[in-house]
Amino acid sequence: MAANFLSLSTLLLFPALMAFSASADLFTMTIPNRVCIGLVLGYLALAVGVGLPLASVAIDLSCGFAVLVLTFALFSRGWIGGGDAKLAAATALWLGWALILDYSLIASVLGGVLTVGLILGRRTHLPSWAARLDWVARLHHPESGVPYGIALAIAGLMLYPQSQIWRAAAGLA
Repeated sequence: MAANFLSLSTLLLFPALMAFSASADLFTMTIPNRVCIGLVLGYLALAVGVGLPLASVAIDLSCGFAVLVLTFALFSRGWIGGGDAKLAAATALWLGWALILDYSLIASVLGGVLTVGLILGRRTHLPSWAARLDWVARLHHPESGVPYGIALAIAGLMLYPQSQIWRAAAGLA
């Protein structure tokens, strides 16, 4: 019973936190630190629980750390938000080196589509009912950023079933 609960937790924790991060970014333009901390701590606990070898966990940690260094360099230049940097790094931990290039490509394409959609949407008149919704007005404002966490979360969710930890929890590894 405990093994089933652990496997179910592994299969559901990442998707739940990714969905929450995307919705938080959409509605508030912020990805809470507690989401990224939850992703890191959840990975560590569940990796041990599903029996990932220590060497595999260390390799995944190196991927997350490398992405953290890279994304904080981008953040320091003002090219991405701090929440996006932390979310990308936490996601990299779950996906590992085997999926990081796919993740980067998918997130970039989705982020580009999201950005173009927002730019085009910001050129149109916002109906008064929509303007009364703070989050819609914020998204529509031409000086507002792009909730890139949506693209990061969707890309992570697309690749999660191919990840080492998911496969271990599902009994496929």
